[in-house]
Amino acid sequence: QVQLVESGGGSVQAGGSLRLSCAASGYTYSIYYMGYMGWFRQSPEKEREGVAALYIGGGSTYYADSVKGRFTISQDYAKNTLYLQMNSLKPEDTAMYYCAATTRTSIQALGSSGYNYWGQGTQVTVSS
Repeated sequence: QVQLVESGGGSVQAGGSLRLSCAASGYTYSIYYMGYMGWFRQSPEKEREGVAALYIGGGSTYYADSVKGRFTISQDYAKNTLYLQMNSLKPEDTAMYYCAATTRTSIQALGSSGYNYWGQGTQVTVSS
């Protein structure tokens, strides 16, 4: 079983930055042996959407069009942690952000159905 714990959310003004962290534990091996890890977000008026994902094996990254050029996903294997650096934040980025992981290696990277481990979420609020 894998436990994922997000942190780093908060309130920020438009144009500001936040860095989300997702600490993984409970897995026999490090996140290095995951297939994909990703960040998703959901607000009350929208369905959950994939924001960014990382193919652990090859290092490929995937981003939603709405965040390309502003968000960066990365990992620290030594700390067993996934990050999401968010710059130039906009009010429309306001949402609960979730970390997700899967051992599967053949999924749609930004599709939530492919992930089987989820964190509890961390709230990001961007004011104008």
